[in-house]
Amino acid sequence: MRQIRKAYMWLLVRIVLLAAMVWIIFFQVLLFVQAPDNGMFPSVKAGDLLIGFRMERNYVKSDVVLYEKEGKIRTGRVLAKEGDVVQIDESGTLTVNGTIQTGEILFPTYPGDDQTYPLRVPEGSLYVLGDHRTETIDSRELGCISLSEVRAKVITVFRRRNL
Repeated sequence: MRQIRKAYMWLLVRIVLLAAMVWIIFFQVLLFVQAPDNGMFPSVKAGDLLIGFRMERNYVKSDVVLYEKEGKIRTGRVLAKEGDVVQIDESGTLTVNGTIQTGEILFPTYPGDDQTYPLRVPEGSLYVLGDHRTETIDSRELGCISLSEVRAKVITVFRRRNL
Protein backbone atom coordinates (compact mmCIF):
# COMPACT_ATOMS: atom_id res chain seq x y z
CA MET A 1 0.00 0.00 0.00
CA ARG A 2 2.83 2.36 0.86
CA GLN A 3 4.55 1.72 -2.49
CA ILE A 4 1.36 2.48 -4.39
CA ARG A 5 0.99 5.76 -2.53
CA LYS A 6 4.64 6.64 -3.34
CA ALA A 7 4.08 5.76 -6.99
CA TYR A 8 1.00 8.01 -7.16
CA MET A 9 2.87 10.86 -5.46
CA TRP A 10 5.76 10.49 -7.90
CA LEU A 11 3.28 10.48 -10.81
CA LEU A 12 1.62 13.62 -9.44
CA VAL A 13 4.99 15.38 -9.09
CA ARG A 14 5.89 14.51 -12.68
CA ILE A 15 2.53 15.75 -13.95
CA VAL A 16 2.95 19.05 -12.08
CA LEU A 17 6.51 19.47 -13.42
CA LEU A 18 5.36 18.71 -16.95
CA ALA A 19 2.49 21.20 -16.64
CA ALA A 20 4.92 23.85 -15.34
CA MET A 21 7.30 23.25 -18.24
CA VAL A 22 4.47 23.47 -20.78
CA TRP A 23 3.23 26.71 -19.19
CA ILE A 24 6.72 28.24 -19.26
CA ILE A 25 7.35 27.28 -22.88
CA PHE A 26 3.93 28.19 -24.29
CA PHE A 27 3.15 31.28 -22.20
CA GLN A 28 6.51 32.77 -21.23
CA VAL A 29 8.99 31.80 -23.96
CA LEU A 30 6.85 31.48 -27.11
CA LEU A 31 3.95 33.55 -28.41
CA PHE A 32 1.39 32.05 -30.80
CA VAL A 33 -0.61 34.56 -32.85
CA GLN A 34 -2.72 34.38 -35.97
CA ALA A 35 -1.81 37.13 -38.46
CA PRO A 36 -4.74 39.57 -38.30
CA ASP A 37 -4.36 41.12 -41.76
CA ASN A 38 -2.26 41.30 -44.91
CA GLY A 39 0.00 44.08 -43.64
CA MET A 40 3.06 41.86 -44.15
CA PHE A 41 1.93 40.37 -47.49
CA PRO A 42 3.48 38.41 -49.25
CA SER A 43 5.77 37.11 -46.47
CA VAL A 44 2.88 36.76 -43.98
CA LYS A 45 -0.73 36.43 -45.06
CA ALA A 46 -3.91 37.00 -43.06
CA GLY A 47 -4.66 33.88 -41.04
CA ASP A 48 -1.11 32.52 -40.96
CA LEU A 49 0.04 31.20 -37.59
CA LEU A 50 3.05 33.13 -36.29
CA ILE A 51 5.31 31.75 -33.58
CA GLY A 52 7.32 34.40 -31.80
CA PHE A 53 10.20 34.20 -29.34
CA ARG A 54 9.41 36.43 -26.36
CA MET A 55 12.91 36.40 -24.85
CA GLU A 56 14.58 38.31 -27.72
CA ARG A 57 15.66 41.86 -26.88
CA ASN A 58 18.30 42.61 -29.54
CA TYR A 59 16.38 43.38 -32.70
CA VAL A 60 18.16 44.01 -35.98
CA LYS A 61 17.04 45.49 -39.27
CA SER A 62 14.64 43.19 -41.17
CA ASP A 63 13.52 41.24 -38.09
CA VAL A 64 9.77 40.59 -38.18
CA VAL A 65 8.29 41.47 -34.80
CA LEU A 66 4.94 41.23 -33.03
CA TYR A 67 4.05 44.38 -31.13
CA GLU A 68 1.04 45.70 -29.29
CA LYS A 69 -0.25 49.13 -30.18
CA GLU A 70 -3.68 50.59 -29.49
CA GLY A 71 -4.73 47.34 -27.81
CA LYS A 72 -4.05 45.23 -30.90
CA ILE A 73 -1.24 42.81 -31.74
CA ARG A 74 0.39 43.92 -35.01
CA THR A 75 3.13 42.55 -37.22
CA GLY A 76 5.92 44.56 -38.81
CA ARG A 77 9.49 44.51 -40.07
CA VAL A 78 12.16 46.48 -38.22
CA LEU A 79 13.46 49.25 -40.46
CA ALA A 80 15.47 51.30 -37.96
CA LYS A 81 16.64 51.17 -34.35
CA GLU A 82 17.25 53.87 -31.75
CA GLY A 83 19.44 56.68 -33.03
CA ASP A 84 18.81 55.93 -36.73
CA VAL A 85 17.44 58.69 -38.95
CA VAL A 86 14.52 57.74 -41.22
CA GLN A 87 13.59 59.87 -44.23
CA ILE A 88 10.55 59.22 -46.45
CA ASP A 89 9.68 61.70 -49.17
CA GLU A 90 6.57 62.17 -51.31
CA SER A 91 8.16 60.32 -54.25
CA GLY A 92 8.38 57.14 -52.16
CA THR A 93 12.13 57.26 -51.55
CA LEU A 94 12.98 55.68 -48.20
CA THR A 95 16.38 56.23 -46.57
CA VAL A 96 17.87 55.21 -43.24
CA ASN A 97 20.96 57.12 -42.14
CA GLY A 98 21.26 58.50 -45.69
CA THR A 99 21.22 55.06 -47.37
CA ILE A 100 18.40 54.32 -49.81
CA GLN A 101 16.42 51.25 -48.73
CA THR A 102 15.43 49.07 -51.64
CA GLY A 103 15.32 45.33 -51.12
CA GLU A 104 12.53 42.99 -52.13
CA ILE A 105 9.55 45.09 -50.99
CA LEU A 106 7.03 45.15 -53.85
CA PHE A 107 5.01 48.15 -52.68
CA PRO A 108 6.00 51.84 -52.66
CA THR A 109 6.63 53.59 -49.34
CA TYR A 110 4.92 56.92 -48.83
CA PRO A 111 5.05 59.03 -45.66
CA GLY A 112 2.15 59.00 -43.24
CA ASP A 113 0.24 62.12 -42.31
CA ASP A 114 1.21 62.00 -38.64
CA GLN A 115 5.03 62.03 -38.92
CA THR A 116 7.51 64.69 -39.94
CA TYR A 117 10.72 63.64 -41.65
CA PRO A 118 13.60 63.29 -41.18
CA LEU A 119 12.76 61.39 -38.02
CA ARG A 120 15.34 60.25 -35.47
CA VAL A 121 14.25 57.04 -33.74
CA PRO A 122 14.23 57.77 -29.98
CA GLU A 123 16.11 55.71 -27.43
CA GLY A 124 14.38 52.45 -26.54
CA SER A 125 12.31 52.41 -29.74
CA LEU A 126 12.09 50.84 -33.19
CA TYR A 127 10.74 52.13 -36.49
CA VAL A 128 8.61 49.33 -37.94
CA LEU A 129 7.00 49.05 -41.39
CA GLY A 130 4.72 46.43 -42.87
CA ASP A 131 5.77 44.84 -46.17
CA HIS A 132 2.44 45.72 -47.86
CA ARG A 133 3.24 49.40 -47.48
CA THR A 134 0.11 50.75 -49.15
CA GLU A 135 -2.30 48.68 -47.01
CA THR A 136 -0.77 48.56 -43.53
CA ILE A 137 -0.80 50.63 -40.39
CA ASP A 138 2.74 50.93 -39.04
CA SER A 139 5.20 53.48 -37.64
CA ARG A 140 4.21 55.99 -40.32
CA GLU A 141 0.85 56.34 -38.54
CA LEU A 142 1.53 54.92 -35.07
CA GLY A 143 4.93 56.49 -34.49
CA CYS A 144 7.98 54.69 -33.21
CA ILE A 145 7.35 51.45 -31.34
CA SER A 146 8.69 51.31 -27.79
CA LEU A 147 10.68 48.20 -26.94
CA SER A 148 8.20 47.62 -24.10
CA GLU A 149 5.44 47.27 -26.73
CA VAL A 150 7.31 44.58 -28.67
CA ARG A 151 5.96 41.19 -27.63
CA ALA A 152 8.12 38.80 -29.67
CA LYS A 153 10.39 38.24 -32.65
CA VAL A 154 8.73 36.01 -35.26
CA ILE A 155 10.72 32.80 -35.66
CA THR A 156 8.28 30.64 -37.66
CA VAL A 157 5.33 31.17 -39.99
CA PHE A 158 2.84 28.37 -40.64
CA ARG A 159 0.78 29.06 -43.72
CA ARG A 160 -2.96 28.84 -43.17
CA ARG A 161 -3.39 26.31 -45.97
CA ASN A 162 -0.99 23.92 -44.20
CA LEU A 163 -2.92 23.80 -40.93
